[in-house]
Amino acid sequence: MEADLSDFNIDAPRWDQCTFLGRVKHFLNITDPRTVFASEQELDWAKVVVEKSRMGLVPPGTQVEQLLYAKKLYDSAFHPDTGEKMNVIGRMSFQVPGGMIITGFMLQFYRTMPAVIFWQWVNQSFNALVNYTNRNAASPTSVRQMALSYFTATTTAVATAVGMNMWTKRAPPLVGRWVPFAAVAAANCVNIPMMRQQELIQGICVKDRNQNELGCSQRAAAVGITQVVISRITMAAPGMILLPVIMERLEKLPLMKKVKVLHAPLQVVLCGCFLLIMVPVACGLFPQEWYQPIVACFALSDTPILTCFGAWGVSGKVDASKCICLNSGLLTRGKWDTSQDSEALGEKPGVSVLTQCLRDMVGNDRRHLVLLAVR
Repeated sequence: MEADLSDFNIDAPRWDQCTFLGRVKHFLNITDPRTVFASEQELDWAKVVVEKSRMGLVPPGTQVEQLLYAKKLYDSAFHPDTGEKMNVIGRMSFQVPGGMIITGFMLQFYRTMPAVIFWQWVNQSFNALVNYTNRNAASPTSVRQMALSYFTATTTAVATAVGMNMWTKRAPPLVGRWVPFAAVAAANCVNIPMMRQQELIQGICVKDRNQNELGCSQRAAAVGITQVVISRITMAAPGMILLPVIMERLEKLPLMKKVKVLHAPLQVVLCGCFLLIMVPVACGLFPQEWYQPIVACFALSDTPILTCFGAWGVSGKVDASKCICLNSGLLTRGKWDTSQDSEALGEKPGVSVLTQCLRDMVGNDRRHLVLLAVR
């Protein structure tokens, strides 16, 4: 007897995204470099299967394993916002093969100025393509903005690498091998915020657990972009910090002294080993979605519309009749009380607020209050 998969939720994550290990497994699945070699026919098949599954039209005889494999291919090759097929080089599944080649050559050819400039330019060109391919469709980036970001990041990387190369001429050789990492880290700190500056200016959309839009938050954008920068630097750090130490010792071996032509290929392979682990680990450092407490809610006159000022600086109107309160994971409903004003939760004086309801449900500890709701 075949299982009924019409109610199968293909978009539900296979692993718990609230845990670090669950996120690592999730990204290990969708950044699998083997999916880069999937044919166009396979990718088109995966898109059709995913779209039909979302509509509850799973073909008879389809197995769960087939649905999961189709979702893996879909997530690796199609943009999550637009559903368009991404170019191969810009996909996250290409981070390992693309990154290992560029990083390996950056670490190998760090001594001469032309080589430093060339490989830093190649690396920033690769990063720019990845950023463009995975751009936020809700916050479109102009061509001028992308060009400015690309130019600034490349200039920063080259200036850092050239400057530190000159500064470390008299330092031990190992210090010079770490210059590429310093350049990459500095460029990431510039490139990503500039590429996504529109989000910092306008804010990003903040939603409740039911995907209802609450407003826009510049603070949430700043936090998200900071996490991306940290993830990118973490992704590169182990390989670019530990590999120079390893190569410094290997190059002293008699065999390595004889076959210097193998130094670059060896570094490329070792970089691939590091990235194979670090890409999913770095992507899983922070959750893709997170929930934060609402600090205060202000009632506007006597209507069931609230203006919320949350932990991420959200400013937007919420229909109170559609909200619920999630307190420590327990569904709770309460009535709102406008009979008194208070500054206990940071409210503005003279504004009617939901004071007693909050006190009754969470007391003085509001850390677990995820979403306030009244009726």
